[in-house]
Amino acid sequence: MKIIAFAASSSKNSINKKLATYAASLFDNAQVEVLDLNDFEMPNFSVDVEVQIGQHQMAQAFLNKIASADVLVVSMAEHNGNYSATFKNIFDWCTRIQKEVFQHKPMLLMATSPGGRGGASVLEIAKAAFPRFGTELKGVFSLPNFNDNFNEENGVISNPEFDKELKDIVANF
Repeated sequence: MKIIAFAASSSKNSINKKLATYAASLFDNAQVEVLDLNDFEMPNFSVDVEVQIGQHQMAQAFLNKIASADVLVVSMAEHNGNYSATFKNIFDWCTRIQKEVFQHKPMLLMATSPGGRGGASVLEIAKAAFPRFGTELKGVFSLPNFNDNFNEENGVISNPEFDKELKDIVANF
C-alpha cells in the first residue's frame, strides 16, 4: 500500500507536516511518501494567467502524486480560519485539470495548531468540501495544543488519549 502524506502548508517546520508524517507511519506495511508543497510552487492562479500559460506542469505533477497513492494522509494548516494560500493555489490549479483532485482515494483528514481548537475551522471547511473533489473521508482527526500534545524530538503524539484516538482511526481505516 502506498501512502501519500502532506501538510497543506508551505512552512519548512510545519507542525501539520509532523502530524501527517506520524499518522502515515501508523499504517502497517505501507510505503510512505511525504510531499512538500514547496515543490509544487506555481504563480497565483487566475483565469488570465491560465490563458497566458495554460495548465501548469506542477499541477499535473501534484495530480500524478495523488494518482500514485492508495491512501492520502492530509493535515490542514489553518490560516485565518481557512486553507493556507499555498494549498489553495495548488488546489485551484489542479481543479482546472481535473475537478476530482483526490481521485476517489480514501483519506485521513487532520489538522493541528498551537491553539486549543486544533485547526477546527479549516478542518470543517475541508471535511465539507473534499468529498465534492473526489475523496472518500475515512477518518477525521484534530490535535489541539500541538506544543503540549506532540513530542517533536520523537515525532509522536505525547498525549495518550489523542494518540489512542488517532491509532484507533488508523486501525479502523
